[in-house]
Amino acid sequence: MSMSTTPSVEVEVEDGSISKSAAVLACGAMAVFYVAVLYAPTGLLRMSTPVSRDHYFIRRFVCAALSTALSVAATFYLLTLGELQGLSAMLRVFGLRTDHLCQSVLIPLSLTSLIYLGSFFCKLHAHNISHNGLIPCVKQLPQGLARCARNVMAWRNYFVAPITEEVVFRACMIPLLLCAGFSTTLIIFLCPMFFSLAHLNHFIELYYQGRHSFSRALLVVGFQLCYTVVFGWYAAFLFIRTGTLIAPIVAHIFCNYMGLPSFHASHMRGLETIAFLAGVVGFFTLLFPATRPNLYNHRITGCNCWQAYCILYQ
Repeated sequence: MSMSTTPSVEVEVEDGSISKSAAVLACGAMAVFYVAVLYAPTGLLRMSTPVSRDHYFIRRFVCAALSTALSVAATFYLLTLGELQGLSAMLRVFGLRTDHLCQSVLIPLSLTSLIYLGSFFCKLHAHNISHNGLIPCVKQLPQGLARCARNVMAWRNYFVAPITEEVVFRACMIPLLLCAGFSTTLIIFLCPMFFSLAHLNHFIELYYQGRHSFSRALLVVGFQLCYTVVFGWYAAFLFIRTGTLIAPIVAHIFCNYMGLPSFHASHMRGLETIAFLAGVVGFFTLLFPATRPNLYNHRITGCNCWQAYCILYQ
């Protein structure tokens, strides 16, 4: 898999593609910049402290959007995507496509939900949905959506963070690593390392702002890093297998909404544990069949890694 480069592009190349060292350095720089830019308003630009939590997060939203745009521009430049014919061909490199939208949303969502079967059983029991409680829950849905639309944390968890993180850490980094010649298996395990770097700032926020002791902050952040690495494996797997950015974004939003999978509850420990185990077995059983590239693409000719990428750039 290779991409032609022009002499004006000042980047180390091997056989017409970006080198492995350049790709890794670019990915590392994107990860560091994604975090560093969040602190630029107060640390670098000396802007005043936000007057409210909403202003604080809105400022961060702008910073994240800027970082994402610059990462996309850097990937566009390093891979010389301007040589491709048409905007759609350029966007497809980032997994931005309009075809197979239903499959890209419903199949990854259904697959991811299997991990949460235990949590679903717990919620069903808590809300008594199984005993004529479904209609009130449905009636409350519009009000719940309206509350989310006015909640800055909901925008952060279900819109800004999933989209910007998936664009930077999947749509930008994976094409760079693919063009550098890394195997898809190695990329799946390598990308989350950069993804976890973007969460190290949580240690600074927990410890240096005085809210937790060193050991407590280390424990909390260590757990977060483990979770982000595991999710990063899954998100990279989805992106490489399906070739569409929608798949990992949908999974990211859903996981943010559900939180950590639950498999213990005081009221129905046995049932929920069985449901959790059944969901895990179902997830791993369907992991490869549900992400077959030909489910999400029109053209697959001997390419088992990522939509038509091999066809476009071989």
